[in-house]
Order: sequence, then structure tokens, then C-alpha cells
Amino acid sequence: MAKIILTGDRPTGKLHIGHYVGSLRERVKLQNSGTYDKIFIMIADAQALTDNADNPEKVRQNIIEVALDYLACGLDPEKSVIFIQSQIPQLCELSFYYMNLVTVSRLQRNPTVKSEIQARNFEASIPVGFFTYPISQAADITAFQATTVPVGEDQMPMLEQTREIVRKFNTTYSEALTEPEILLPGNEVCQRLPGIDGKAKMSKSIGNCIYLSETADEVKKKVMNMYTDPDHVRMSDPGKIEGNTVFTYLDAFCNDEHFGRYLPDYSNLDELKAHYRQGGLGDVKVKKFLYSVLMEYLEPIKKRRTEFEKDIPAIYKMLREGSQKAEAAAAETLAAVKKAMRINYFDDIDLINGQIKRYQK
Repeated sequence: MAKIILTGDRPTGKLHIGHYVGSLRERVKLQNSGTYDKIFIMIADAQALTDNADNPEKVRQNIIEVALDYLACGLDPEKSVIFIQSQIPQLCELSFYYMNLVTVSRLQRNPTVKSEIQARNFEASIPVGFFTYPISQAADITAFQATTVPVGEDQMPMLEQTREIVRKFNTTYSEALTEPEILLPGNEVCQRLPGIDGKAKMSKSIGNCIYLSETADEVKKKVMNMYTDPDHVRMSDPGKIEGNTVFTYLDAFCNDEHFGRYLPDYSNLDELKAHYRQGGLGDVKVKKFLYSVLMEYLEPIKKRRTEFEKDIPAIYKMLREGSQKAEAAAAETLAAVKKAMRINYFDDIDLINGQIKRYQK
């Protein structure tokens, strides 16, 4: 069996460092590993419209932002198929068929759906498209017969719902769909990087992000204002590591080599944490170190993005070609699904011949 990856992002804004450590960095490694036969990376504009239906221009404008961030991080259209969800009509048809395999009560139990409904204040009036987007996501994954889906832990309930749909379809009809496996980030911290306010997951809608495309000054300002330990008032005070956003980010981004370059007083992060816990280490020094570490990642990304921005038509050409490749792959799956469901009327020669015999008697 071919090894295939499907992953992607909603184009509701530029991508941030949470996306980078949570998925983008790993996608580039997987792309370049040679382990996978095909990699499909989707800009999920149709899903973005489920809670932005009244503002399609927001989604429209951010298609290019996400594409630029992808390329700047190292995703290569020669190795990965980068495409726009809404340009693949087969996904809508698959979603429609899968709806018959899922109950309303099952969707209501989905933890990710419940938390997203609360976050968007949809309790009183839930758009049907938003409510059923686990089904749409199942269509996205199965359309490309993905064997692996790299996501954060918050998406585990969504993937499990996809697996349930696959099992139900294959049992009800025939083995036409592939049951995918989840691939979580190796670093547990990266699975759910908090926002700079320390109060929630980094989110574009909340605005507590550090974006991949921000300038050095913008990044520095955000880092210096990051949430730490509110009880660590004086440098001499013992500090808490747990819940301290600066140290959470260091867990996600820094390694021992960074200390030799930017903070040679310490050999590793454990030493830095120990000093902070016992007191005598100020937040400013730690934040300056974090800023240096982050910029080591962000400066090359920003530089590559600036180059890609010089030829926007080439970006749209890449997206068009990727969408054409994705549509061809999805069409093969849809044909297999319709055959399994026995609704491939015009392709089923046995059906047609059987009806001829039936009415010629």
C-alpha cells in the first residue's frame, strides 16, 4: 500500500509559530524524508467559510498568505501537492454520502466540535456547515486515501471520527476507503503551544500569536510582553516554570547549541530552569534569550517569503496546478466510492446488460 499524507490549514490569517512547531516543521521533514509516496497539503478555504460565511473576502485574501508561508517554511510543490479545498468538487460529494453514516448525537459528542462551538459562541445558533465539518474533514482525508495525518492532539477526536466513517463505509458497502493513522509532533509541548498571553492555545482568532511573517521588531515586542510568573516580581524571587509561557516556548524551540550561541553562562535548558526556580535570574534575560532562539528560525523564513512575494502570479500558478493534481486523485476515490455504493449507473455494464435482458423478455 502506498504511504500518503494529507494535512492542511484554514486560510483565516497568516500562519504563526504554533503552526510551525505543531505541523509545518514536521511536514517539511516528512516531505524530504523520502518515506512517503505522496503528500497532499490543503488550504482549507471551504472549512474556513463554515464560520466566516459572512466574510468570504477574509478567506479569499488569506489564501495567498498561507501559500507564501508554506513555501517560506520549505514546502516544495515539486515534492508536495499544495491545493485549494474548494477547487476539488469531489470533496463535497463525498461529504454528502458520508453524512448518511454519522448521527447527529455522534457529532454532538465530538470534543473538538463542542469546544469550537463554545469558542465561537455558536451555542444558540450553529451553522450546519460548521457542525458537520468533521464529516467534511473525513472527505478530505479519504479522498486522497491518506494513510497518515500529521496533526496536533486537539485534532485527535476529528481523526477518530474519520476512522469511524471509514470503518462504517467499508462494512456497509465494500473496502473502498483507507483508514488513516494520526501522527503527533514528537515534542509534546509542540502539540498545543500556548498563546503569548499564557491563557489559551495560540490562535489567530484570539490574536495571541507570533506570526511567521512578522518583523524582528514585532517579534521582540511580543516576546518582551509575554506572560511569565506573576509572582516573580524581583530578580531575586524564586520563579515558577510551570505555566510560564517563556519557558514553554523554550521547551518547544531551543536546544543545547542555542546556549553556546546566545547564553553561554548555561549549558542547557535544565540549568536555566534550575537557576530561575531558585531565584537570581530575571525575566528580561530569559526573554532576550528566547527572542534570539526564535529569530534563528524566523529570519530565514522571512527572507524566503520576501523572495516568493516578488512573483505572486507564480504562486497562483502553483496552486492551480496543485489543485488539478488533487482533483484527479479525488476523482479516482469518488469513482471507487460510487462503485461500492452501487450508484455508478452509467459505468456499470453488468447493470445495463441485466436491465436489457429484464425488459427484452
